[in-house]
Amino acid sequence: MGERKSVFQFGYRRSADQATEQPVRRPVVIVGAGPVGLTAAIDLAQRGIASVILDDADRIGEGSRAICFSKRTLEIMDRLGLGDRLVEKGVTWKVGKVFLGEHQVYSFDLLPEAGHRMPAFINLQQYYLEGYLVERAAELPQIDLRWRNRVAAVERHAGFVRVTIETPDGAYQLDADWLLACDGARSKVRDCLGLKFEGHMFEERFLIADVRMSAEYPTERWFWFDPPFHSGQSALLHRQPDNVWRIDLQLGPDADPEEEKKPERVLPRLKRMLGDRKFELEWVSVYRFNCARLKQFVHDRVIFVGDSAHQVSPFGARGANSGIQDAENLVWKLSLVLRGEAPETLLESYDLERGQAADENISHSTRSTDFIAPRTTQERVLRNAVLQLAPHAPFARRMVNSGRLSVASRYDTPLSTADAEPFGGSARLGLPVPDAPLDDRDGRKRFLLQSLSGDFELLYFKDGARPNVPEGVRLTVIGEDLVDREGIFAERFDATPGSAFLLRPDHHLCARMRRYDGTRVREALARAKGLAS
Repeated sequence: MGERKSVFQFGYRRSADQATEQPVRRPVVIVGAGPVGLTAAIDLAQRGIASVILDDADRIGEGSRAICFSKRTLEIMDRLGLGDRLVEKGVTWKVGKVFLGEHQVYSFDLLPEAGHRMPAFINLQQYYLEGYLVERAAELPQIDLRWRNRVAAVERHAGFVRVTIETPDGAYQLDADWLLACDGARSKVRDCLGLKFEGHMFEERFLIADVRMSAEYPTERWFWFDPPFHSGQSALLHRQPDNVWRIDLQLGPDADPEEEKKPERVLPRLKRMLGDRKFELEWVSVYRFNCARLKQFVHDRVIFVGDSAHQVSPFGARGANSGIQDAENLVWKLSLVLRGEAPETLLESYDLERGQAADENISHSTRSTDFIAPRTTQERVLRNAVLQLAPHAPFARRMVNSGRLSVASRYDTPLSTADAEPFGGSARLGLPVPDAPLDDRDGRKRFLLQSLSGDFELLYFKDGARPNVPEGVRLTVIGEDLVDREGIFAERFDATPGSAFLLRPDHHLCARMRRYDGTRVREALARAKGLAS
């Protein structure tokens, strides 16, 4: 049973920092060259901020691992220059179906409306995403990516962090104004600081397998409760690129992980599911998971991002997606701090906002796991009653939980300015703004999100002259710079002539008003930068 070979291999190279007697000081040091660390580095580079990435490995691509990437993550990747490449390689899907035994309980559509540039989800092996991110990072001179550089110690000092790094040429040290711990669930940085997760470890074990085969199954997410091929348990099927299919099988809490990975155990399970179809087993693993988090993500100048800060179940695709959204939330704030345009206290809002997101994800993950793997007889009886009612009763369908799929988090924080007038539509304060099809000045088709900058931006729904916006805010006039011929922007933003919408650099809506008011915009901008008293 062959595990997939590494898709990308990188060599160690000695850096100039290793030849100095005193530690070199860098503005940002990132630990971990996974999707989260690379996203942070690329975003920083596009904002003109240099970083060093340290990773203890020299390769990526051992197993597909995370495969489901959400619309919000794809929108972030599009801003970083990778959106089209990911969608082209990935398998696009939006429909999920839930079965009880052989019978469909219900189906759902994650993006029933048109007018969005990015799909609801793509499936793509994590090694492809990481490979594309590494290639993008290599295009940016602000990024210094160092393989086989293992963090051995982290010391916090007044105004900086000192990192001891082990390499094939021996140890050296770096000083960082800010250290981003993007080193995953087994974070060395977290261990160095003596920090512990708070939460719950689930005892249930699951088999995860990547199978290469030719199959005509539709490109949908299929989830079974008590399927005939795996009685009393659950199963999940997803298509990936390259004729690879992801299969998850619930094993129960008493399964021996080493035994369950052996071919003589795995292959019969898969044959019961797939029948006589020929297949090749690419990768297999057995896992259980935490739903847990650090109490705080910001520890002076050490900031935890992604799995180093929080962990959730894989059901709902909340791990990698939430980590990438962590990075986006942090980077624009850190960039402002490094440029002297915002106080360091702005970073407290990262802890607050992404703490809210982590709590939301943990709550969804815990409820999903409790539904998939009931812990008591009474819980199982209730779960089965819900499943049996679901085909006939809408209220029961809403209770079925095979993993609530990842969506963007809404931030309820002081960085947003409360509405003075009521607004409808799907654009909401604290959420990333919805996409909409538009035309540019030359009549070419564009989408709103691909037209936005990575800075503060004011969207003004034309009503007379262009307003004078505060310094540091980019102005886009809908009806002049971009034209809303289909009326979708107006509908989604509930925009009327003279309406103004202030967006943060991460495209979350932080203020809006029925008529442009320069004083209110300046006040909202100061609040979003953490400058308001």
